Amino acid sequence: MKLTVIGASGSFPGPGSPASCYLVTADGPDGNGGTRPWRILLDLGNGSLGVLQRHIELEQIDGVLLSHLHPDHCIDLCGLHVAVRWNPEGWDAGRIPVYGPAATATRIAEAYGMDPEPGMQEDFDFRAWEAGRTEGLGPFRLTPFAVRHPIDEAYAIRVETTEPGPDGEPVTRVLAYSGDSDTCDGLVEAARDADLFLCEAAYHEGRDDHIDGVHLTGRRAGQMAAEAGARKLLLTHLPVWNDPQRCAQEAREAYVGPLAVAVSGLSYGL
Repeated sequence: MKLTVIGASGSFPGPGSPASCYLVTADGPDGNGGTRPWRILLDLGNGSLGVLQRHIELEQIDGVLLSHLHPDHCIDLCGLHVAVRWNPEGWDAGRIPVYGPAATATRIAEAYGMDPEPGMQEDFDFRAWEAGRTEGLGPFRLTPFAVRHPIDEAYAIRVETTEPGPDGEPVTRVLAYSGDSDTCDGLVEAARDADLFLCEAAYHEGRDDHIDGVHLTGRRAGQMAAEAGARKLLLTHLPVWNDPQRCAQEAREAYVGPLAVAVSGLSYGL
């Protein structure tokens, strides 16, 4: 399994990165007895659809997984709708599965000024998350966990694959993604023993201490990773006014494992 950071900027695009979007790739069945690369997206925030095309063709998207319905995590689904519906050469890839909160189809249609019926349902196969229920998509097992963020439904997402290891024996790899969340049990459970914990850290200690239930600081992200036993921590969702080095230093106060800050365009193997 491989993670490629498309967008890591918090709350809105920055000069060097779109808002939240992460491409996850793993080999899986091709339906003909062989294998092929499967490609899913964790979130599709503003600005991400353009940068995504530096890495894959849009027709190669096998699924979109939305953590919640704030625009910096979902709004470029509107642009993807245009690509599916109005490509003059046609769209042969079929309806794209879109996992998200129950209101996803209605919210995205309204954002584009469409009647919710049929809205974008001819282009996307909308599938509602249920906290704790695992979904299967190609080689991926996808489990949402309810987290603490000021919106009706917000989820951290656990992505698992099982692939042959160096000795041929099956090995399970786990990527955990926080979405947007303050400290909570659901976040810890999503990241339990994860090989890589992709975790937001939108706030700084001292500056944002009076705000509760919205975002993590670097230090609180480190605490969540340590409590979960995550093997590596990758900090993300940093607004343009945050100092990435300060964020990493705060996380280091609570987490002793391998630690980095997400950068748009970089890939990480699991």
